[in-house]
Amino acid sequence: MKLASLLTSIALVGFFTVWDAPLKVINPSLVQASAAQEMSVAQKLDLLTKSKGQIGSGDQLRRFFFGDLEPIGIQAGGAGHVVNLYNKANDITFSYCAYYDVIVAIKKGRVTKFEPSEVK
Repeated sequence: MKLASLLTSIALVGFFTVWDAPLKVINPSLVQASAAQEMSVAQKLDLLTKSKGQIGSGDQLRRFFFGDLEPIGIQAGGAGHVVNLYNKANDITFSYCAYYDVIVAIKKGRVTKFEPSEVK
């Protein structure tokens, strides 16, 4: 009976030890998500600035600042209208076009309205 208990314990430890390895092979975004959590705010802002205007940059914004964005204004721009989202923790405002899921402008401070040339 002790041998069966010992083998069961070893099997369970081995199972939980290698469990996430196949998941990371199947879904590499799990590795990217953990890497995103380790980035500093400056690195996140730099990455968002580089990907500004590209489809998917809105997804990065949501991933990096999940739950920290407050809508403070709507204005004409993008594909009709853009929403200005303020991050209170870092004092940064993002102008976001939901139609294309892109960030169209980033500015330090609380900006309720960007220049029209910045959000076209």
